[in-house]
Amino acid sequence: MKKRSNTTKSPKKPLPKILKNKWYLYMTEFFAGMSVMAVELGASRLLAPYFSSSQIVWTIIIGTIMIAMALGNIYGGRSADKNPDPNKLYGRILIASVWIAAVPFIGKLAIAGIAGLLVITVNTNFLIWAAFITCMTVFVYPLFLLGTVTPSLVKYTVDSLDDSGKTVGTLGAFNTIGSIIGTFVPTFISIPAVGTAVTFLIFAGIMLIIGLVYFISSKTGAVKSIVASALFIVCCFASPSMGFAFWEKGLTYEGESVYNYLQVSEDDDCTYLSTNVLFGVQSVYVKSGELSGMYYDYAMAAPLMTERPDTADILILGMGTGTYAKQCTRYFSNVTAEGVEIDDRITDLAREYFELPENISVTTYDGRAFLAACDKKYDVIMVDAYQDITIPFQMSSVEFFSLVRDHLNDGGIMVVNMNMRSDSADGINNRLADTISEVFGSVYTVDVDSSTNRELFASNNKDMLKVLESNTEKLSDEALKVLMERVRRGLVPYTSGGMILTDDKAPVELLGMRVIDDIIQDELVYYKAQFREKGIRGLLE
Repeated sequence: MKKRSNTTKSPKKPLPKILKNKWYLYMTEFFAGMSVMAVELGASRLLAPYFSSSQIVWTIIIGTIMIAMALGNIYGGRSADKNPDPNKLYGRILIASVWIAAVPFIGKLAIAGIAGLLVITVNTNFLIWAAFITCMTVFVYPLFLLGTVTPSLVKYTVDSLDDSGKTVGTLGAFNTIGSIIGTFVPTFISIPAVGTAVTFLIFAGIMLIIGLVYFISSKTGAVKSIVASALFIVCCFASPSMGFAFWEKGLTYEGESVYNYLQVSEDDDCTYLSTNVLFGVQSVYVKSGELSGMYYDYAMAAPLMTERPDTADILILGMGTGTYAKQCTRYFSNVTAEGVEIDDRITDLAREYFELPENISVTTYDGRAFLAACDKKYDVIMVDAYQDITIPFQMSSVEFFSLVRDHLNDGGIMVVNMNMRSDSADGINNRLADTISEVFGSVYTVDVDSSTNRELFASNNKDMLKVLESNTEKLSDEALKVLMERVRRGLVPYTSGGMILTDDKAPVELLGMRVIDDIIQDELVYYKAQFREKGIRGLLE
């Protein structure tokens, strides 16, 4: 006979009274799901000013967050089986809330530190590595902690196998509904209204309250609650105080819109708009009203390629602050210029800081959608629409350029700004030019001096260069005349290689990232030399 064991299982520790209320458990699940999605969207806004908001960066964000949630689910499930102590779960929620509140502060410092480290260690795919390591460093841990919530709550909510399916399904529903709200609120309400930093604080505060309610009601964890609350208060002051470009002093304006981080700076001669702090300037306004010295000047050859440059009807897709429109209306007496800009906050800044006149109209819309809804034809259409550092894929395809062609008058000109010059045979510039050549009979390109820009001019008028030469000779402004002569001499006819971008296949993010990588490598030569000569002090200087 088997000897009967004298040992007995220790009785299960009774749950605190608050956990017997399933609605509290459901609300914990609801706000956890909401906070995860809010952090994901906040992560994209935190990274965008440094690494862009391209599909590549979104892939990195989503991938790392899924890693964190999966690990959290595994750990949470094992922990709940081994030691189902709710104090541990709600302690993790307090830690996650404080970490999320600190993200706008520590995240920006981490980005600067990681970028500095990679400057001296990485030779290729700088942005991809920087974004990935930043996500792993800043976001994985708090989302790992929130990933433990669901399996732990299952342990407390399931009373018996008879209703386990219903209970788990209800938990999942609350998590999903919370995730939906956490998706829409940051994008349409909190980020445009109060910014990314305060958005992190709002959702961190919600999770903090969830944890505090548990510990106060169960009369435990006083030290945890006090410490977490004190750290959260510190974050409330520290996080919003640090701007994205925290090393910059004396900015005229810094803020956010639904689409962009926005920064306005100025000196005695110019006002500048930046939407990405690592990649220079997107718009420049010369206060004297003279030529800007940038690609806008080269693009002014487009009206001169039409038969009546002084009365040309000009449309700019990607209006920005309106520098090109203003230059055209200044140098050509009776032109009409209008623009399309998807970000209405940029238009507001253009009116406020860049002296965009009210008589130049701007439509807040996507450029392609505008053309699809518009019947009007133009003499010149400028395509200067960039999403961060890459052109939107829907404005790079043969279908899009066909739409542009259909909105040009006879002899009309399309000018495209390519802001990342590359001579790679299968690079983004050649693919764009190949695609445009499929639609237009005459295509010419010219590189902009002292920049990474290349301007492309396209038309079905084979005599466009003769028209340019004739109109340039008639110019009365000597500075413009000299510049247009230089542009005309620099124009090179483009021969297509047959690499066509379509709505179905236009990998502009990957192509753009290759060019950016090349540009960054050129820039990193200087910083690596500084590091070799002076060490860390050289990088800081």
